[in-house]
Amino acid sequence: MSELIRSRRAWLGAHPVVADALVSAFLTVSCLIEAAFQKSYGDLPGKHPDVVCGVLMSVVVMSLTLRRRMPVPVMAFTLAGNVLLTALGYVPTLGAGLACLVALYTVASHRGLGTSLPVGVLALVVYVVSLAVQGRTFWQSVSNTVLFAGAWLIGRSLRLRRAYLDELEARARRLEQAREADSRAARAEERSRIARELHDVVAHHVSVMTVQAGAARRILHRDPESVQDALSTIEQMGRTALGEMRRLVGVLRTEAEPARSELSPQPGVGDVNGLVEQLRETGLQVQLWIEGESRSLSPGVDLAAFRLVQEALTNTLKHAGPQARAWVRIQYADRQLEIEVEDDGRGLVAGLGRPGGGGNGHGLMGMRERVALYGGDLRIGPRSGGGFEVRARFPLEVP
Repeated sequence: MSELIRSRRAWLGAHPVVADALVSAFLTVSCLIEAAFQKSYGDLPGKHPDVVCGVLMSVVVMSLTLRRRMPVPVMAFTLAGNVLLTALGYVPTLGAGLACLVALYTVASHRGLGTSLPVGVLALVVYVVSLAVQGRTFWQSVSNTVLFAGAWLIGRSLRLRRAYLDELEARARRLEQAREADSRAARAEERSRIARELHDVVAHHVSVMTVQAGAARRILHRDPESVQDALSTIEQMGRTALGEMRRLVGVLRTEAEPARSELSPQPGVGDVNGLVEQLRETGLQVQLWIEGESRSLSPGVDLAAFRLVQEALTNTLKHAGPQARAWVRIQYADRQLEIEVEDDGRGLVAGLGRPGGGGNGHGLMGMRERVALYGGDLRIGPRSGGGFEVRARFPLEVP
């Protein structure tokens, strides 16, 4: 039963004209019955309600059917109906007065202050004047003025409350949209970070594996022991790459998936020695200098510095040539961390500086993004005397 009532209320709310028509019809019938059985209107002068009065009153009250669609015209129509009844000499009728109050309430609740206030004042003046013409007393006029003011105030307060609720709903929608936009931006940033990590991991380890596989193929028949060492290095690099990829893919898993145990700490500057040793096993001659007093770095800067060295040495391995040498210098200064990676190979000729080459690829782009993220400076370009160089500076917080 309650569900049926709620559904009917919802339907009437979606069809306001039907709801207003039903209310108007009920008020009309009530006023006609009251006027038919009313034997006397006291000592007030004027004609008692008759058929003409009943018809006029019915038309005035039924005009409330359109009150929400045309509040001001309905207000004017009800006032005109009251003036006409007064001009015809009828005593005041309950239906016509009630129609004026409802129409005034509707104007105040559906129109702004610039419209509802002057309309309300004009309606009050016209109605009070009509009461005076009908011979009403001063206190009767005052009581009707209070009724008009009350109807206007109730309509105005309802409009303000509705506007307040609408603003709350709009603000909630804006906050929801902003939260969704922030969530999308966070997901996009996380995807970009994971893409950079995957590129760094895959590019480095696959490059080492490719070089080792090529060397093993060339000496397969001449030096089987060296081939075994190369295959061992390839296996180790493959396992390391799989572990790194498994760790990164684990970030994308839900909490319900048991991937937490597979996660390992992110690499940092302290792991550069191991990185250099891996590359030396491929035949690349790499020298490493760490200068200054080592200090604890923020996790982001620590990872960015390691990835920068890794990407620079990977590019050297891929593009510098078989006889190239590389130098890595990491210096801890008072307020910054300086990183220099140089080689004497032919990286620029091999494609790093040409459009479509590695210079515009994901690796160097990832370097720029990582350094810029922490407010650092990056210089990538040809080295004086031949080769290629990468120089970066990360600002450090002073304790």
